Amino acid sequence: MVETIRSILRTKGGDVWWLPPEATVYDAIAIMAEKSIGALLVCSEGKLVGVLSERDYARKVILKGKSSKDTLVKEIMTSPVVTVTPDHTVDDCMRMMTTHRIRHLPVLEADRVVGVISIGDLVNSIISVQAETINQLSNYISGKYPG
Repeated sequence: MVETIRSILRTKGGDVWWLPPEATVYDAIAIMAEKSIGALLVCSEGKLVGVLSERDYARKVILKGKSSKDTLVKEIMTSPVVTVTPDHTVDDCMRMMTTHRIRHLPVLEADRVVGVISIGDLVNSIISVQAETINQLSNYISGKYPG
């Protein structure tokens, strides 16, 4: 069975944290710290317009000597955004993250954000599937397999 993002969101939940492009980077970092997350969605007038990650902050604010209180999210956010749907597979998403060198993927359904998945969510899913396969093979080998 191929696992889809829909099943990950069912387990994880669909909490989505976002802010407007006019917010300061300082406000964004404060939200990320409070929520223990590595990225925030950037939305304007109900539409996803960007993603702001800790990596964006490190590379576009800290290393360039800018002030997070004087820099707006829209100045450093990643845009356009790579997105997926709930019907994408874990393998599809791993491929996209590797190709685009990103760690977070917003999940859209009919242009509406329904969740965000991280590389950690995908790795946990893969580990879970592998553990179940190992368990089934062990049961088969030991004669406990139904059939």
